[in-house]
Amino acid sequence: MLKEKLLDPARAVLLYGTTPPRAGSSAEAVAAAAEKLAARLERLPLDGVIVYDIQDESGRTSQPRPFAFTETLDPRVYARLLAARIGKPAIAYKCVGALDEAGWKAWLDESRRDFGVECLSVVGRPTSGVRYPLALSRAIRLAAAHPAGFAVGGVAITERHTAERSESARLLAKAIEGCGYFISQTVYAPEATVRLLADYARDCRGAGVAPRRIVLTFSPVGREKTMQFLRWLGVNVPTDTERTILGASNPLAKSIEICRDNLRRILDHGYAREIPLGINVESVSIHKDEIDASVELAHALHEALGTQSTGVRPPSVSRS
Repeated sequence: MLKEKLLDPARAVLLYGTTPPRAGSSAEAVAAAAEKLAARLERLPLDGVIVYDIQDESGRTSQPRPFAFTETLDPRVYARLLAARIGKPAIAYKCVGALDEAGWKAWLDESRRDFGVECLSVVGRPTSGVRYPLALSRAIRLAAAHPAGFAVGGVAITERHTAERSESARLLAKAIEGCGYFISQTVYAPEATVRLLADYARDCRGAGVAPRRIVLTFSPVGREKTMQFLRWLGVNVPTDTERTILGASNPLAKSIEICRDNLRRILDHGYAREIPLGINVESVSIHKDEIDASVELAHALHEALGTQSTGVRPPSVSRS
């Protein structure tokens, strides 16, 4: 089961991330979307899928959103449908939003009772500097202590790891609160990821605790507007990387090549024998060629790792 794999450092994890259909879509349209995605993913050796909770993040940045925000279906609804169609467990994302403690507890009860959620990734609010009724740390503690026994995850954002603000310290704190795994933001700057992972392994050793699994996310990009959207989301895409991808005769093939090489560079360090790592491949695009490229990217990363049929090679095995 995915829950056990996420929390077991000796086992492998390969995931695929997707967004739910638009809110208000007919049941037939939602089912058709799930069937189409299931057909795309059927040949991938996935351990599970991730369904994101899409929020209007316009308050996070002054930059205009490249694509208009559209509300989407409840991630739990689509996660349940995908799990049935694909035959793989799902991780449901949840932004705590404006819920208070009572509302959050009710949401957790409902998630297990009505949707069968076992794996949950709790994320903070899209707008910082605003006082909310329930702190993210408290929400994580409540989810981890819930009788349903959720596998509770959080996010790891390399871009936040600076000399002034340690993302490694945040990961340690969230693990104490109850996070058993973390899923990264899209990686296009491998050096920053290497720094975070190296510091996290060091800090875990210093604290005498076992590192939690970190699932590294990769996404193909083949259009200038998709690249703009990644940047708007806060992804660090180096200027030379952007120029190389968009200037290539086949931008999608080039982005897949770069993602594969970035993964190899990230894994070529000693922390890969200490931190349980995993892979998540996502598409942030609505264009067919970029969605198809995400499936190709998953195959490429799987192959680059020299994986077995169940997923990526366990991180306890030395990689050369």
